[in-house]
Amino acid sequence: MAVQKRFLLLLAASVTLFTSRYAPQLSIASSFILNTVTLFAAEIFALVAWWTVVYPLFLSPLRHLPQPKNAHFLLGHFRTIIKGPSGEPQRDWIDEVDNDGVLYYRWIFNEARVLPTSPKALAEVLVQKNYEFIKPKRLRDGLGRLLGVGILLAEGDEHKRQRRLLMPAFSFRHVKDLYPIFWNKSREMTNAMAAAIKSNPASAVLEVREWASRATLDIIGVAGMGQDFNAIEDPSNELYRTYHTIFSPSKAARYMQVLAIVAPNWLVRILPLKRNDEIKDAISTIRKVASNLIRDKRAQLEKGGRTDLDILSVAIESGGFSDEDLVNQLMTFLAAGHETTASALTWAAYLLCKNTDAQSKLRDEIRTALPSIWSSDTAITSQDIDKLPYLNAVLNETMRVFPPVPITLREAANDTTIAGHFVPKGTTIAICPWAINTSKALWGDDAREFKPERWLGAGKANTGGAESNYAVTTFLHGPRSCIGKDFAKAEFACLVASLVGRFEFRLQDPGYEPEIQGGITARPKDGLRVVLREVEGW
Repeated sequence: MAVQKRFLLLLAASVTLFTSRYAPQLSIASSFILNTVTLFAAEIFALVAWWTVVYPLFLSPLRHLPQPKNAHFLLGHFRTIIKGPSGEPQRDWIDEVDNDGVLYYRWIFNEARVLPTSPKALAEVLVQKNYEFIKPKRLRDGLGRLLGVGILLAEGDEHKRQRRLLMPAFSFRHVKDLYPIFWNKSREMTNAMAAAIKSNPASAVLEVREWASRATLDIIGVAGMGQDFNAIEDPSNELYRTYHTIFSPSKAARYMQVLAIVAPNWLVRILPLKRNDEIKDAISTIRKVASNLIRDKRAQLEKGGRTDLDILSVAIESGGFSDEDLVNQLMTFLAAGHETTASALTWAAYLLCKNTDAQSKLRDEIRTALPSIWSSDTAITSQDIDKLPYLNAVLNETMRVFPPVPITLREAANDTTIAGHFVPKGTTIAICPWAINTSKALWGDDAREFKPERWLGAGKANTGGAESNYAVTTFLHGPRSCIGKDFAKAEFACLVASLVGRFEFRLQDPGYEPEIQGGITARPKDGLRVVLREVEGW
């Protein structure tokens, strides 16, 4: 765009010079500068009109693809998208618009979006041509500010290198050794919740989202960095308060998110707004914590203190990361590693409140198969958790119905095709786990219903009865799939098992229907308030 503007300015000046010398009667203004500026403004207007109206509506090769109705001539489908939570319109479109694997819709100012809807199309984008579809620059700049430019945002050969170096920390052989950490922190969370109830017997209402976030931050601290942040014990912990500020933004902060859609990131960042100050302070705090963790871990390793049970040790000993690289990796795992699982635990609590029979059945399984949560001497192993079919069914169904990250974006790095349809370079591809996971074409008419039983029975434990493994895209697929998938699932299992085994719970408001708040993850707006009753005898 900058090159285009320079060319148009040069063209305007050249036309002005030509007309003033050879055809002055055609000049718009007598002043050379005014004439040039006027021509330049007209060129910019024509260019904007071309890219926002003429090309997308009349010339784009994507315009013939199936698309939702009721698009605005200038705003596209933006008005529909902005009204609901991230991924909700796409979830409706995937069921309502006939298509052969891809849908086309238009973002604000008719910016093209392509939505893969079939296993074949998803396989092309996520696996077969995965490095042809990169994170859009706007997304990298926005997320990179908070998450660091780590493995989540790296591209191409750099991503391959980082993933290869970090994989030992996320192999199943390694993750299974972390189950005792997950279980002990889960016990600590439920003990603290029980104490909070006893301290105020008149009110047994707790906000689950807050407790989930504190527990998962502690888990990623111990299992990922070898550092206990003690957020469960101390909610005034600086790091927890920092992330709480980031992930619980004010109304003004949400307006800034909308502004960032249409304005350059650099412009949004320099605006004299409170939210910018909050983010700057948060980034400073997170980077300081990450730097201190790296310094302490290096000192520990130099003394022969390797534990081999945390991500940071593996990353340092790989020798492939500078200290700045390590800061970026820690920023990624601290934020993404605790926020996503916290959202999953919140949704699990909500769904089990709405489905009391499932909650009771799960509690019976947990209390029958697992040792008492009161016993601090009993270690939980991966075999203990993996042998619980109904627990794993509940976990899989929760992540299917409410994937923590409902939508993510890619961009075509070159001209390419998806499901046989030409996709021009620069086109944004919307990967929408919420839409895919609840697609009626993939899951049947009850696709949006919470039914753990679909994961039970011969051959269903890993598929839910769906014919394709691409019917669930919660963790994506292929080389760019979530590197922490097994880590997150194990952590999630221990947290749910301890919570359900320890308490009966119901919604504070029986008629409550969550308003979903978007952001990096999807979660109930204003949290999830539940009434807990401790169940004795375990």
